[in-house]
Order: sequence, then structure tokens, then C-alpha cells
Amino acid sequence: MSNPIFDKLHSRFDAAAAQGMDEVFQFNFTDTDNHYLAVKDGELDIQQGDHDDPSVTLSLSTDTLKGVMSGEINGMSAFMTGKLKATGNVMLATRLTSLFPRG
Repeated sequence: MSNPIFDKLHSRFDAAAAQGMDEVFQFNFTDTDNHYLAVKDGELDIQQGDHDDPSVTLSLSTDTLKGVMSGEINGMSAFMTGKLKATGNVMLATRLTSLFPRG
């Protein structure tokens, strides 16, 4: 199943920024199926569902994700206002903008 948000992430993925990483970003959406992004040594794998042991879990709506990735919503303010919840290695979430630069 194709999801336009994740198709866009694939095209924006910066493999150089992901060199040496081995992390899993779990996205728990309030309005669609959950997905996770596995980033390992410059490779990106996007899967539908829940990962057994994610590095960080982000709970949000697809609109919030779109806004953060487009730069219309500041990730930190989304977190502070409760639009985005994070558990696990929360600092990893700050790497998402370097892994998926606006293009």
C-alpha cells in the first residue's frame, strides 16, 4: 500500500546524513495506520505497522507530520503543544529534519 507522505519521505531522504546510523523511528498516527522508518547505514526502509523495538516513538496526526516536514510547523512547538508526543530516544527526533531536508 502506498502512502503519499512516505513516498515523499523516500524521495527526500539524505543517505549521507544517515551514514553510520542504525535507528528505528516508529510513527503512531491518530488518523491512519502506524508506520516505522528503519534507517541503517544510509539506507531507508519504510514499513507499515509496529516495530518490536523502536529507537524513538512519535505519536501524531498525518497533518502534523506533513506540517513538520514542510517546515510549516516547528517540531519543538508541536511537541510543546501536545500535537506531537515522543517516547524513547527523543533527541533522535531532532535528526529527522537532517535526514529528510526540505527540497
